[in-house]
Amino acid sequence: MKIERGSESLPVMESFYSIQGEGYHSGKPAYFLRLAGCDVKCKWCDVKDSWSISPDQYQDVNKIVNKIDKVSSEIIVITGGEPLHHNLSNLTSALRKIGKKIHLETSGTEPLTGEFDWVCLSPKQNKKPLDDFFEIANELKIVIYRKNDFLWAERNASKINKKAELILQPEWSMEKRINPEIIKFIKLNPKWRISLQTHKYLDVD
Repeated sequence: MKIERGSESLPVMESFYSIQGEGYHSGKPAYFLRLAGCDVKCKWCDVKDSWSISPDQYQDVNKIVNKIDKVSSEIIVITGGEPLHHNLSNLTSALRKIGKKIHLETSGTEPLTGEFDWVCLSPKQNKKPLDDFFEIANELKIVIYRKNDFLWAERNASKINKKAELILQPEWSMEKRINPEIIKFIKLNPKWRISLQTHKYLDVD
C-alpha cells in the first residue's frame, strides 16, 4: 500500500554504512538508505520486509540527511523496496548540498524524481520498466535465475543507451547452478560482465 505523503518525509526501513557488494561499484564504501514500499514484489527479493509501509517508518528528510552528514562515505545508495515509490526530489537536493554522490537502485517502474550521479536499472519481468529509464541508466543489472533470463537480458540490452554498463548477476539461491551458464554466456557475449553479491560471501552487514 502506498501511503501518500509529501517529499518532506520518507519511510525508512533501514539505513547503514557498509560496502557496496554488487554491480559496477562493487567494493566501494557506501551508505545505504533503504526505503519501504514496493509493488513489484519480485519472487527472489531478499528483503521482502521492505514491500510494506507502516506510518511509524516515516522520517523527516532533514533528519535523514543530518544523520547521513555524519558518516564519511561519499556515496549514498538509495534503494528499497522500490525507492521511486516516493518523491525523492527533496532528499536528493539536500544530499547534494552536503556534497554526497547519490546512487539509485531501481526497477524503473515509477517515474524518476530527484537528481542522481548513478542510476542502476534492474528490471523485473513481472512489472516492466518505463522506457525513460533506458535513456538515463548508467548500469543495467539483470538477475539471472534460469536460462530463459538471458533472453530477457538481451531484450533490455537492445533498448539501453550505449554508455550503460551491462551486468549479469546470479540469483543467490541459484548461483552454483547458474554461474557456469553466465560465464559461458559472457564469453560468447563480451559486452556483459558478471556481478557477484560479494557482501554475502564476506558476511558484510
